[in-house]
Amino acid sequence: MVNLTPNSSFSLTLRLEIPNRVGMLASVTGAIASCGGNLGQIDLIEQTREVSIRDITVDAASTEHAETIVESIKVLPDIKLIDVYDRTFNLHRGGKISITSRIAIKSLADLAMAYTPGVGRICMAISQDPEQAYHLTIKQNTVAIVTDGSAVLGLGNLGPEAALPVMEGKAMLFKEFAGIDAFPICLASQDTQTIVETVKQIAPVFGGVNLEDIAAPRCFEIEKLLREQLNIPVFHDDQHGTAIVTLAALINALKLVNKPIAKVKIIINGAGAAGVAIARLLKKAGAETIWMCDSKGILSTQRPDMTPEKLEFAIDKMGGLTAAMVGADVFIGVSAPGVVTPEMVRSMASEPIVFAMANPIPEIQPELVTDYVAVMATGRSDYPNQINNVLAFPGVFRGALDCRASTITTTMYLEAAYAIASLVKPSDLNRQHIVPSVFDERVVGAVSGAVQRAARQEGIAAN
Repeated sequence: MVNLTPNSSFSLTLRLEIPNRVGMLASVTGAIASCGGNLGQIDLIEQTREVSIRDITVDAASTEHAETIVESIKVLPDIKLIDVYDRTFNLHRGGKISITSRIAIKSLADLAMAYTPGVGRICMAISQDPEQAYHLTIKQNTVAIVTDGSAVLGLGNLGPEAALPVMEGKAMLFKEFAGIDAFPICLASQDTQTIVETVKQIAPVFGGVNLEDIAAPRCFEIEKLLREQLNIPVFHDDQHGTAIVTLAALINALKLVNKPIAKVKIIINGAGAAGVAIARLLKKAGAETIWMCDSKGILSTQRPDMTPEKLEFAIDKMGGLTAAMVGADVFIGVSAPGVVTPEMVRSMASEPIVFAMANPIPEIQPELVTDYVAVMATGRSDYPNQINNVLAFPGVFRGALDCRASTITTTMYLEAAYAIASLVKPSDLNRQHIVPSVFDERVVGAVSGAVQRAARQEGIAAN
C-alpha cells in the first residue's frame, strides 16, 4: 500500500465525551497520532465537572485510514465516541452552488420592470438585435460546464449523476476565482453527435462552453465539432487547462536546470486527452524531442493499435516506459499511480525534472526520489509545485468573455502559460516554487490579459 500524506479531503470531526481527568485528552490525541492522523482544530462543545464534550478534527490519508483512526478511539477506556462526521460529505450536502438574484424585488414597480410587462421590451430589443443578449442578459458572463460523466477525475466512467459534484465544484472555482457564473450540464448520453447537438441547442444562454471529464478519443471530436459549429469559446479543460499549467511549470523548471526546451528529451506517460494536449502545446512552445507512452509502451509507428491522435506523436522506436526514460531530461505523467520506480528516475539525464501528476496517487511518490530529481511536481495540494488547472481556466475564460472572443486558440494557450510562468520572480524561483499559488490574486488578471491580447492580435475579439 502506498503511504499518502493525510489531507483535508479525508477529514473527520470526532465528537467525544471525555472524562475531566488529567491525561484523558492526551490519550485521545496520542491514539490519533499513533495511527498517523493529522490533528486539526479541537473545540470544547460542553463541559461539566465530570466530562467534556469535544469536537476534534482529524485529517486522514484515505477512507481506510480514517476507519483505522476511528477504531483506535473506540478502544480507549472511558472515552465515549458520540458521533463521527465526514467533513467532505457534510460540505456537499444539499449541493455546493445556488442561483441568486442580482436585484431585489421589493415593489410592484420592481416586478413590472424585471418581469412582465417590462421584460417584453427587452425581449423585443434582443429579437431585433441578437447582439443585445450580451448586454441585457446573463450570457456575457455565463459558462456551461458540460460533461457526459465518462472520465470523472481519475475514477473512470461514473455517469452524469456521479459527475455532478465535480461540475458543481468547477462552477464554484469559476465564481470564486474569476467572478464567472458557470452552471453544470451533466448529459445522459455518451454519443458524440447527441452531445454536440445538445450543446448547440443550449448555447444561446451561454457566453462559453467548458467541456469536462469526457473520455478520449470522443472528447477530441466533440471539441472539434463544437468549435466548428458555435461562435462562442469552447475549451476542454482536461486537455488545454492541464497543458497550459504544465507548460508554465516546465518553463520555470527548465530555467532552474539551465536547459532550453528545444534541447531536452521529454517523456509523456499517458496518451489520453491531457497527454496529447500537453504534447501539442510543448511542441508549439519549441520542444523537439517528445516520446509518448501509453499502457502498452512507446507510441510507435510499428504498432497497429494507434488512434489518429496517438499517430501524431508516434516515433520509429519500440519499448516500454522503462526504456523510454533512459537519458530523458523531463518526465510528465498523466497516467496511473506507481508506474515509475526510483531506478527509472535514476536512469534519466542529470538534473531530471519529474512531473508526476496522476491523482490522488502520483506515478511515483516524491519522497522516493527527493535526492535524485532537480524539480518535482505533482497534481496534489499537499506537495510543493501543484500542477493545478485552476491556475488556467478561470483566467482563460475571463479573458475570452471580456473580449468576446469567438474561439480559443493555441496562441492563447501559449500566452496564458507564459503569463503564469512570469508570476514567479527570478528571486523567488526555486525547486519547490515553480508556479504561483492558486490563491495568488494576480493569476486571473495576468492570464485574462494575455488571452485578450492574443485574441485581438488574431482578429477573433469582438470587444
